[in-house]
Amino acid sequence: MGDHTVTRAQLSEAVYQEVGLSRNESADLVESVLDEIASALGRGEMVKISSFGSFSVRSKGERIGRNPKTGEEVPILPRRVLVFRASHVLKNRINEVLSANEH
Repeated sequence: MGDHTVTRAQLSEAVYQEVGLSRNESADLVESVLDEIASALGRGEMVKISSFGSFSVRSKGERIGRNPKTGEEVPILPRRVLVFRASHVLKNRINEVLSANEH
């Protein structure tokens, strides 16, 4: 697997190439979509993108962890974490691409 990361600029460029909006409009569109996803998650809503996956925020309770170096028990405070669950369509697509790359 490569160490390639897709950036906002690359997403904007892809929108520019595929949709035909100006580069500025494409960048604004990508920012608007990302802002809406972040806002919905901040309100505690689930974000579901058909054939891609769903994002949600989950609350984790306090628990006791262990420092791996010293073995000392340390309390881990309650927190909220972002969870992404890929759709079956996305999982199948990724597996197809990975299988094709192995041959």
